[in-house]
Amino acid sequence: MSGIDWLVLVLTLSLIVIYGIYKSRNQTDIHSYFLANKQLPWYHVCLSVMATQASAITFLSAPGQAYTDGMRFVQFYFGLPLAMIVLSITFIPIFQKLKVFTAYEFLEKRFDHKTRALTAFLFLLSRGLSTGISIYAPSIILSTILNVSISYTTIFIGTLVIIYTVYGGTRAVSYTQMLQMSIIFCGILMAGILVVKLLPGNVGWGSALQVAGKMGRMNVIDWNFDWNNRYNVWSGIIGGFFLQLSYFGTDQSQVGRYLTGRSTAQSRLGLIMNGLVKVPMQFFILMIGVLVFTFYQFNKPPVFFNKTEVANIEKSEYKAEFKKLENDYAASFYEKKKKAEQLATVLETEDAALISSAKKELNEANEKSSGIRKSAVELLKKNNPHAETNDSNYIFLSFVTQYLPQGLVGLLVAVIFLASMGSLAAGLNSLASTTAVDIYIRSINKTGSAKKYLAYSRLATVGWGLFCILSGLYASKMGNLLEAVNIIGSLFYGTILGIFLTGFYFKSITGPVTFYAAIITELIIVAMWWFNVTAFLWLNVIGCVLVIIFSFVLKALAPKKTSRQQ
Repeated sequence: MSGIDWLVLVLTLSLIVIYGIYKSRNQTDIHSYFLANKQLPWYHVCLSVMATQASAITFLSAPGQAYTDGMRFVQFYFGLPLAMIVLSITFIPIFQKLKVFTAYEFLEKRFDHKTRALTAFLFLLSRGLSTGISIYAPSIILSTILNVSISYTTIFIGTLVIIYTVYGGTRAVSYTQMLQMSIIFCGILMAGILVVKLLPGNVGWGSALQVAGKMGRMNVIDWNFDWNNRYNVWSGIIGGFFLQLSYFGTDQSQVGRYLTGRSTAQSRLGLIMNGLVKVPMQFFILMIGVLVFTFYQFNKPPVFFNKTEVANIEKSEYKAEFKKLENDYAASFYEKKKKAEQLATVLETEDAALISSAKKELNEANEKSSGIRKSAVELLKKNNPHAETNDSNYIFLSFVTQYLPQGLVGLLVAVIFLASMGSLAAGLNSLASTTAVDIYIRSINKTGSAKKYLAYSRLATVGWGLFCILSGLYASKMGNLLEAVNIIGSLFYGTILGIFLTGFYFKSITGPVTFYAAIITELIIVAMWWFNVTAFLWLNVIGCVLVIIFSFVLKALAPKKTSRQQ
């Protein structure tokens, strides 16, 4: 990056941190630290909820996901608006009425202590791992820009967010997230405009999408029902609904955001607006990835986007072999570029036969390039069996740093950092609140002072921050980060949601049977994932349903004495 880019980056990040610290001063207890005294308006709630979900992974990995797999990932969000409606009707009024710090306090009031502790544990495990992956995303940026080991940048980013979150608490998280999302919206809009402007003069926005569509990247809707297909309308609406319902309704990183609303109505409005805005925003981010894909049909991409892995093999015994593959890839690109230009030209004629012929030739040329790239990836793995061979997380970053003008590069890198800071801070804050309220205050020290509880909450933030840093150091093994986060969530969210729905709607079910039903279900879900029984989104539905079914089965099988409320 240029000096101007670094200046923009540093000034933007400094502004956010100073603003958050200023707004979060005068915190004296955990009520202000975790709930911001319940004084935030609906637009704070909406932007805070969005920023918590829209981590650096969203802006780094989503374009790469669309580049490699097309637009079909957007179907993942189709269940979100419906989930927001259910949450507004059911979850929010209950949480607000009970005046809880965390969602899991409700479970002890409804069931018992061990059910609350189990659910809190499942949340802590899933959120701790997911937050670790989220730390890894901005570490990729620093590693690429500074050309240093990603382990060092992961530790640096994690430490920075720990300091920021320990001091500020929920108020700092919420206020900075509002400003972050404003900058983020501007940044992604400019990125979309500039991708189109960088295309050849005869290829406009519409033509770019048509070219991408002919190459299988505009696969927005898939109506085919298939248990093993990760993304289709049915998995998105049904599986996505259960995942989003569990995420926003039982994950403390999100519950903690709308518990800060000054009233039930303000919290509801914030969630509903999130449901209306999130799907179009995600669609636009994925479309940027598709446009970048079209851009690289006319501009030569590297054979592999992860510069660190390329640098490693260029120092190895396979250097000459890899160089030959790079030359072959370049030659195949220029052949493919001619076919892409030919398709863009014939698209204007609207001649179906010409278009079909040009499409076939372009896809054949693309397959040839893909074959050479596959050979390069195999060589990388041959050189280092532990090499990171999935470079989808580097595609958009490579485009931004190489082709965008000075100043805007710094702003877009800042956007990714801002998204990371907001999501990581919310994650650490939720981990700390659950640890402090559901474990320390509930089971270890029930009579401590407000000052001691606040000190422990900050200590818990540091502890979870270190755990997330360690998790982040292993995130490179998990492929596309956007998918990895959602897979981890799907391993736990169905079970957690099943526990809550049982508590809300089935009054005859008691704590002991729910506790054991949840354990059995979680073991089954992990086994289904391990043996790849079905696409991960369906695990949310299956987990939720199994908890309810097993609760009724265990209630029927249990002796009458043990099935009564204890």
